[in-house]
Amino acid sequence: MIPTSLATVSYIGAAILFILSLGGLSHPESSRRGNLYGMIGMAIAVLATVFGPRVTSAGLPWIIGAMAVGGTIGLYAARKVQMTQMPELVALMHSLVGFAAVLVGFANYIDPASAALPVGAEKTIHEIEIYIGILIGAVTFSGSIIAFGKLSGLINGKPMLLPGRHWMNLLGLIIVIVFGWKFLNDGSVGAGIVSLTVMSIIALLFGIHMVMAIGGADMPVVVSMLNSYSGWTAAATGFMLSNDLLIVTGALVGSSGAILSYIMCRAMNRNFISVIAGGFGSGGGTPAAKGGDGEPVGEVTEISATETAELLSDSKNVIIVPGYGMAVAQAQHTVFEITKYLREKGVNVRFAIHPVAGRMPGHMNVLLAEAKVPYDIVMEMDEINEDFPDTDVTMVIGANDIVNPAAQDDPTSPIAGMPVLEVWKSRTSIVMKRSMASGYAGVDNPLFYKENNRMLFGDAKKKLDEVLFALKEQAGFNG
Repeated sequence: MIPTSLATVSYIGAAILFILSLGGLSHPESSRRGNLYGMIGMAIAVLATVFGPRVTSAGLPWIIGAMAVGGTIGLYAARKVQMTQMPELVALMHSLVGFAAVLVGFANYIDPASAALPVGAEKTIHEIEIYIGILIGAVTFSGSIIAFGKLSGLINGKPMLLPGRHWMNLLGLIIVIVFGWKFLNDGSVGAGIVSLTVMSIIALLFGIHMVMAIGGADMPVVVSMLNSYSGWTAAATGFMLSNDLLIVTGALVGSSGAILSYIMCRAMNRNFISVIAGGFGSGGGTPAAKGGDGEPVGEVTEISATETAELLSDSKNVIIVPGYGMAVAQAQHTVFEITKYLREKGVNVRFAIHPVAGRMPGHMNVLLAEAKVPYDIVMEMDEINEDFPDTDVTMVIGANDIVNPAAQDDPTSPIAGMPVLEVWKSRTSIVMKRSMASGYAGVDNPLFYKENNRMLFGDAKKKLDEVLFALKEQAGFNG
């Protein structure tokens, strides 16, 4: 076992590495280094805790056994989970953090060592830490489970808006406060467990209700919000266990998740309270809007893969807008091959990334990095939006709501005011979709009916393979 002083120094070193990790993750070029710092910091933290002064020789085998089981599951998940399943995996991991906090809170309360605490202010503070830790952990656990279900398609993405839901939430909050006061004044562990159990049930129900009321279009915000919750849960657990590293790490994750949630809300012209209130977005896949006579609101112009290849080949400037459809079709590698081919011909190809493209923050960036698309041609919305008027062809691959002109043109639209990629300003836009179904927000897209827009229907991977083949065939014919 290592002495207390060495464990403290190890915690300080791990905390510094975690801060450096967050700094490295702020840019794609330094993200590998940031990940490495995070892994080294976590390894140091785990070793310093397991072999620290607070773990006895009797408890060591149990901890090592638990680590072996958890490590095996984590390794299996890392190898088997597809990139398209990353959002739901992240949500599932958040649920485990919340569940762990609940278990730690109950265990810490019934621990005989807790009885040794002074009966004064220190005992009250400790019990408040337990109560708040379990509360946040329970909300995080149940909310993350529902988010996992929505992201994986097991639960309908349409918001469940119960009558009087805000009054229900208020009533739940009052009950939590009342039982919190009762918990602090309970004279025995048995009575305290009853108060904790009632609060936990209310918190679990609130987590379910909160995320069920959030529509599919807000899921990127939900993922970052739950990330923040899991951080504050870890910080609360750190206070419970008097573990400085957990407090620091939890605060880092909680604050960074909160900042990310703010960025996501800004990118959707939403405020955090309106997201929690729910109501925006549906399960997706709904038919396009119809006119009064039952016909579509406009006519679309279809295009073939060969014609798409001709347009790309004749272009000087091309922008590619990836969306969740690209992730589902696993088409990012073909996209890279097309990009590589066009750039070798002298075409200026860039990618336009909307902050909420996909199902979690940075989803498209991760997919493009996996396909080895150069970082310097992957641009954020604010960097590239003004370049669309000078673009010959914009290819939209499986995106919908983030390229919807109704956000600017229709004040009555549910996405009115949401910043979008202005792809319709390019000379020609090509939208790749399986059908005319609306996006995850369930909102029709007028882009499909614009004169300079073309629709390339079908599976993105299959159609892009055809485009790549046609490009190479044209080059061979011209050669």
